[in-house]
Amino acid sequence: MVHDIEIRKSLRERLADRHAGEADTKIVEELVLCQGVARVDLAVVNGRLHGYEIKSESDTLVRLPAQIEAYCRALEYVTIVVSPSHAEKVAALVPPWWGVMRAVKRANLLRLVESKKPRRNPSIRPFALAQFLWRDEALQVLGDRGLAVGMRSKPRLALWQRLSTAVDVDELGAIVREKLKQRRGDWRSHEP
Repeated sequence: MVHDIEIRKSLRERLADRHAGEADTKIVEELVLCQGVARVDLAVVNGRLHGYEIKSESDTLVRLPAQIEAYCRALEYVTIVVSPSHAEKVAALVPPWWGVMRAVKRANLLRLVESKKPRRNPSIRPFALAQFLWRDEALQVLGDRGLAVGMRSKPRLALWQRLSTAVDVDELGAIVREKLKQRRGDWRSHEP
């Protein structure tokens, strides 16, 4: 049986090796999406925002449809890492642009085998991207573009809405990635 903790450890090591020496890359565990609607197991933040979801043998696929919906709104790339027992069902559920990696264990050696490379998400939602930003970050971005007039007393929701309609999705993605990489400490669960 392949357990979540084994897959996570192996995936984290693989990503750390792949991105070793890249100063602009950050690997984040349990990244919250869409204000808590979902969490992706691991995310690589560099020139793109790539989420990795793990489905081990002990996992059910009950939450997967809701996760798919959230990931499709907010992530530029997604790879799902599955145990062989879930591979066929998962392949039928996930969008065609998602990557698929199988966690295969033989003689107590776990290998992650990429069976399908991810492609760029064709339908990222700007509002979902904006939701990664903390209130002060969103205000700063608006201010830098001369869009903060009348916005300083508004709630985050209004700031995110303004950003999602005023800033191109590709530019917004670059801003979000940069802000995520600049954060320090345990910032995933709350604003400072």
